[in-house]
Amino acid sequence: MGDLERELRDLSAWLETPEPPDVRAQVRARLDRPARRWRALVAATLVALIVAVVLPPSRAAIADAVTGLLRFAGVSIATAPAPTPPGGTASPLPGQRAVALDEAQRAVRFPIRLPAKLGPPERVLVADPDATGRYRVATLLYDGGGLRVDAFDGRLNLSFHKEVIPQGAEWVQVNGDFAVWVDGPHVLSYVDRAGGIRSETARLAASTLIWQDNDVSYRLEGDLTKTEAIEIARSLR
Repeated sequence: MGDLERELRDLSAWLETPEPPDVRAQVRARLDRPARRWRALVAATLVALIVAVVLPPSRAAIADAVTGLLRFAGVSIATAPAPTPPGGTASPLPGQRAVALDEAQRAVRFPIRLPAKLGPPERVLVADPDATGRYRVATLLYDGGGLRVDAFDGRLNLSFHKEVIPQGAEWVQVNGDFAVWVDGPHVLSYVDRAGGIRSETARLAASTLIWQDNDVSYRLEGDLTKTEAIEIARSLR
């Protein structure tokens, strides 16, 4: 044994060694962490199952139980304290222009169907062209523009955003498929191709029926009762 080692051994007798820390609580917490994550995952799954049970079984319907946001047939519906009228005059949809009905049919990627209950439209609008010149939305106007049918490709992302008062939307049916009826005035805004809400297009919309048929989404808006709106929607030809 060298002199250095002997001196270190003699010194150890004079050193005070603290008690080792109790790490049992930390170990239990680490072991319990995966279990807590598993419980959180189970809880999230249960919430998703509850939402799926409460909502009608439509592939076009997605709801967020936390934010109260409903997405259906290319339209997002969010609850708001009250429908506040937007200030100023709403801007038209991007690239909007008036065309003849046959030209509108060539300008979009989906068939434009007319409601037999209303007949030929007074005006036809197309809006939001893509890089190839195909338009995203076709609008049929009646009654001086007070009654309108918006048609757009339901396979695309959101096209419109509504803000309604609580309990302002309800599930109904059109030709056996689920639809949404928004009763009374509500704020309507256009959602662009990047997913942004175009606030300059915001306007106070009238009662609206929203439904989807063969991957085409529809908005029927005007001074209508729920029964009248459903009858018009059923008459698409």
